[in-house]
Amino acid sequence: MTHPAKRMLAALPIAALVMLGACGRGRDEREAPAAPSATAVTAPAQEAPFVADRPMAPTRTILDNAAATPSLSSLVAAIRAASLSTTLASPGPFTLFAPTNAAFGRLAPGVEAQLLQPANQASLVRVLRYHLVPGVVTVTELQRRIAAGGGTATLMTAQGEPLTLSMTQSVITLTDGGGNKSYIEAGDMRQANGMIHIVNGVLVPKLD
Repeated sequence: MTHPAKRMLAALPIAALVMLGACGRGRDEREAPAAPSATAVTAPAQEAPFVADRPMAPTRTILDNAAATPSLSSLVAAIRAASLSTTLASPGPFTLFAPTNAAFGRLAPGVEAQLLQPANQASLVRVLRYHLVPGVVTVTELQRRIAAGGGTATLMTAQGEPLTLSMTQSVITLTDGGGNKSYIEAGDMRQANGMIHIVNGVLVPKLD
């Protein structure tokens, strides 16, 4: 890593990032999800499936649809704090693995607020870009890649760091850089500039 990048990440205490990276461990211990449909993936047991507050219009951008979805308000606040609004309103296309408010609520206490502080913008950008994949990738394509890889597949994120995909029963499972697992709760929400898949955990890049 370059010295400027080290300085940017240093704004957020390493202890906080470690807590953030550990936030998904509780999810790993839950029962396996029930078999879902491709467009409404069931959440892990003990969790209510994600239900969109209102339909996402395929004629609107990722940013516009997310901003109009109250259960994604934490994500939208993070996007704005990271100055990524222009990116997610641009033609793209992008595929966004979008954490719900409940997903942000699973972060260690204080981490979300700390990430939103201006001094930690570079760390927040890194986390958010880790949820973003260039191009349009559907649930069917994700499943195809996992099958072709013998049970696992790797997506290169806009952050330039890999995200690992696998199946837990019939639910697409995302394993982040810290080894924590999140699940796609609802997929194939088409946007004017890409695709949104709803995930039940905040994905964290590998700590340096």
